[in-house]
Amino acid sequence: MRRAVIVDAVRSPMGKGKKTGTLAETHPVDLLAAVLARLTERTELDPGLIDDVLVGCVGQNGEQSATPGRQALLAAGWPEHVPAVTVERKCGSGQQAVDFAVQGVQAGAYDIAVAAGVESMSRVPIGSARGDADPFGPAVRERYPDLVPQGISAELVAEKWKLTRAELDDYSARSHERAARARAQGWFDDEVAPVAGLTADETIREGTTAERLAGLKPAFAEKHHARNLDWKITAGNSSQITDGAAALLVMSEDRAAELGLRPRAVVAASAVVGDDPRMMLTGPIPATRKVLARSGIPLADIAAFEVNEAFAPVPLAFQRELGVADAALNPVGGAIALGHPLGASGTRLMSTLINHLERTGARYGLQTMCEAGGMANATILENPAA
Repeated sequence: MRRAVIVDAVRSPMGKGKKTGTLAETHPVDLLAAVLARLTERTELDPGLIDDVLVGCVGQNGEQSATPGRQALLAAGWPEHVPAVTVERKCGSGQQAVDFAVQGVQAGAYDIAVAAGVESMSRVPIGSARGDADPFGPAVRERYPDLVPQGISAELVAEKWKLTRAELDDYSARSHERAARARAQGWFDDEVAPVAGLTADETIREGTTAERLAGLKPAFAEKHHARNLDWKITAGNSSQITDGAAALLVMSEDRAAELGLRPRAVVAASAVVGDDPRMMLTGPIPATRKVLARSGIPLADIAAFEVNEAFAPVPLAFQRELGVADAALNPVGGAIALGHPLGASGTRLMSTLINHLERTGARYGLQTMCEAGGMANATILENPAA
C-alpha cells in the first residue's frame, strides 16, 4: 500500500452566516474556487495533474446542487479534464472527503487528489433541501419513536454527563478567548486565503465572557417545553451558522518527492462509527477509541484533540470519558468561536490541526466530528517533521 501525504491545506476566513457576514454575497462556487486556486498557487502545482476533487457539502440544493466541486474547479480556471465528486456525511462530510482521498492514493486509484469542503449557510440555509419531507420514513420511526432534533440531543448529552450551564458557558467563552488569541498571534495566517476582501475570521467575539453568555435564553425550551429537561443549550454555547470553504492537497509520497513538495502531514489512521441516533452527538467517543485501537497510538501521545464544537456538551462529554487535558482540547478554539460551515468543517479543522502541529512541533493530533443520525469520523494526523 502506497503512503499518502498531505502537502498543503488552505481555508477561507470564516464568515458570519444568516446573510450578516462578508461572504454572504459570495456564491458558494466562487467561495470554494478561491480556496482551490490558492491551494495550487501556493504549491505551484499544475492543476491538470489532479486526478479527482472530492468535496464535502451537506446542503446539495440551490446554488450547491450542481456538483459544487466541479463548478468551483472550472471557476478557478482548472483544466476541463479534472473531475469532481460530492461527499455527504453530514457534519463529517469534509473529513470523509479527506479519508476517501487518502484511501484513493493508498490504493493506487489516485496519484494526486484534492479533498475539500464548502457550505454557504447564508445562501443555502440548513435544512432547506428537506422542506416538509420526512427523511426517516415509517420503519425508522417505528424503531426509534423518540427521535429528536440535534438541539435536544445536546440537552440529553448535557444531562447524561451532568454538565451544568456554567460549565457549558465557561467552555464557550474559552473557545472565543483561544480563537481570539490565535488570530491576534497570527496563528491562522498560514491557513487562511482571503476571499471577497475578507482576510480574517469574523465570527470570533473577542471579550466574550461566561457571565455574558449566562444571560442568553435556552434556544429549545419554548418549542419543546413539554420535555422535562433542565434547559441549558443557547446560541452562545452552540456552533455558529457560518459560510466557509477549505481544501487539502493529498498525493503519494513518491509523487510529492518528484514534484519537490514537502509533506506537512500524514494520516496515521482513520475510523468511522455509528452510534445512538437519539443521543446523536456522542459518536466521537467510540470513534476515538476505535481509531486509537486501530493505530496502536496511545491516547497520551496525542498532543491536540480537535473535537468539533457542534454544541459545548460534545467536547465536554468527550473530555469526561477520555480524560483529555483542557490545554489539549481545541487549543485554538473551535466551532463555537470559528463557526461550523457544515460540509467544510472537516477540512477546516484539519487545516487548523496541521498548522497547530507544525507550530508546536508536536507529533500527533486527533480530529473527530459528531454527525447527524448518530455517526462520527475520527482521524489521527502525524507531523512528519516532529
